[in-house]
Amino acid sequence: MSKLSIIIPAYNEGKTIHLVLEKVEEVEFEAFVEKEIIVVDDCSTDDTELIVTSYSTTIARCDIRYLKHKQNFGKGAALHTGIKEAMGDFIIVQDADLEYDPKDYPTLLQPILDGYADVVYGSRFMGGKPHRILFFWHTIGNRFLTFLSNILTNLNLTDMESGYKIFRSEALKTISLQEKRFGFEPEVTAKISRIPGIRIYEVGIAYYGRTYEEGKKINWKDGVRAIYCIIKYNLFDKQKVNSLKAVQKEKVLTV
Repeated sequence: MSKLSIIIPAYNEGKTIHLVLEKVEEVEFEAFVEKEIIVVDDCSTDDTELIVTSYSTTIARCDIRYLKHKQNFGKGAALHTGIKEAMGDFIIVQDADLEYDPKDYPTLLQPILDGYADVVYGSRFMGGKPHRILFFWHTIGNRFLTFLSNILTNLNLTDMESGYKIFRSEALKTISLQEKRFGFEPEVTAKISRIPGIRIYEVGIAYYGRTYEEGKKINWKDGVRAIYCIIKYNLFDKQKVNSLKAVQKEKVLTV
């Protein structure tokens, strides 16, 4: 049986975290796939910890691990912690704000299970699933960042900044990630694209975006940082990576 590790970075998400856990647990797969949930609390100051620990001990039906940073480092740092602790064959990131729907997990995972993909991006700009209408300039900004990233990676993604990306665990763990905040998306795209033989697919997903009044945290400064990360990790910080086959062979030899 395969295992999917679901990493949930959380910072002051007490209002929605229990709903996220419920929705993640409700997801069912046609194939034999079990789930582990890893909640990484980035030093929340609200009742996030109380809600998660209470849920995991009284309601949870699958494995839930709760990890907490002693100080606030940022979303990227929370993901680093979760990736390090993940035990699954596949890894996906689930934001705690419910902008992305866990019902899309089977769609994202299927190209990997079918043997076609090693990484699958969920695109908010393709397919016929629900997409909340919000900010025009955010859309322009996302498309520009994707365009700039594609120029340097030679990929043809439609949504590089998507919060839904699913990876074969060995593919993600073979790269060293540095970004502590919202630079995770351009950094991981730049580094994943350099793995020899990597197979990247894209599928359409639903998107239930939030307004700033509803708790959205990303802002224009993060957009500027994303541009910096695209340039940095594609042109100046070219980490050497092994092919996926070499990583898989090494994994077999060490077991």
